[in-house]
Amino acid sequence: MNDKNICDDPCPIARCLAFLGDAWSLLILRDAHFGLTRFDQFRKNLGIGPAILTRRLATLTAEGLLEKRLYSERPPREEYVLTAAGRDFLPVLFTIGAWGRKYRGEGRLVRILDAETGAEIRPVLVDEVTGIKIGDRPICIAEPDGD
Repeated sequence: MNDKNICDDPCPIARCLAFLGDAWSLLILRDAHFGLTRFDQFRKNLGIGPAILTRRLATLTAEGLLEKRLYSERPPREEYVLTAAGRDFLPVLFTIGAWGRKYRGEGRLVRILDAETGAEIRPVLVDEVTGIKIGDRPICIAEPDGD
């Protein structure tokens, strides 16, 4: 299956992974949520090569998770800020982090804290319709309705 086929897949997970499927993209989004906005900040914090970072930022911008804003006119410099779609991705990152803490949690790990209360954030996914925790009941997949 190539990226074009994945983008046409009716599964929203496959469609997201078509452009978010590598660790760099997720780590850039993580760092953007922690306040990084500038190319050099991302590069230094992640230890990522400039060519890879340029491609990932371009993809995240084209897909609407980040947007470029001019922060200096002379010389012209842009920063990358989260869009509404990018901000809506935070619970996904927290959920991945919680899974990682549970199943890949050897050694010392950072903790994500509520800035106001100082309490550790422990995400849980709940179905909005039923109020039931996701993962506690069987699921099934419904094919999209025909045109």
